[in-house]
Amino acid sequence: MRHLIAGNWKMNGLAASLDEAAATAAGADELKDRVDAMICPPATLIAQLRWRTAKTALAIGGQDCHPKTSGAHTGDISAEMLKDAGASAVIVGHSERRTDHGETDLLVRAKAEAARRAGLTAIVCIGETEAERDSGQTLDVVGQQLAGSVPNGEPTDIVIAYEPVWAIGTGRTPSSDDIAQVHAHIRNALDARFGAAGRSVRILYGGSMKPDNAAAILALAEVNGGLVGGASLKSADFVAILRAAAGAG
Repeated sequence: MRHLIAGNWKMNGLAASLDEAAATAAGADELKDRVDAMICPPATLIAQLRWRTAKTALAIGGQDCHPKTSGAHTGDISAEMLKDAGASAVIVGHSERRTDHGETDLLVRAKAEAARRAGLTAIVCIGETEAERDSGQTLDVVGQQLAGSVPNGEPTDIVIAYEPVWAIGTGRTPSSDDIAQVHAHIRNALDARFGAAGRSVRILYGGSMKPDNAAAILALAEVNGGLVGGASLKSADFVAILRAAAGAG
């Protein structure tokens, strides 16, 4: 299974950032035979970035979508709009959406279904808080979120991103054994629910992945790529992670 490295720019990036993205695209082209690369910029940059990188191997994704196709939802964006702007995927259920906007598993599932409706790949995020981890609930929480957030049907357009909430943007990462345990648990749950089709679902690790730890994380069993935050804003760092993934794949 080819690794996927997806960069989540979050609420960062202006038109001036397109030069950095173009440099990332050049690096992605060099490695296109060994790893898949994606950037998920703010919605304001999707069309410009798609135009700028149209002839490269860099895929473009959105960071969120509304469950409905259109309507009176001021400030929201539909999956169809993302597709029209040039996106091929969308992140749903990121911990910051779950925390800042109170998104539930049911809403995340509806957004993933909207992504499917529009022909986008849904990158479904799941992960435990520090309190849940400290109380030994990690596998239960991850299992419940997975069951509640992933839509029924063939999961060919689904990617799972495991992101321990306490590790995002903190510079902290779980141990290799901890990551491997959670990813194995996710894989087993996918196998149990989807059968053979569950084996084709990529499981990304998200949570302070950087050039200096990427190779070790990406070499772990059932880690099929990464959802990268801060390191995706600098092309040198992101391409270094792409190279680590190319070596691990």
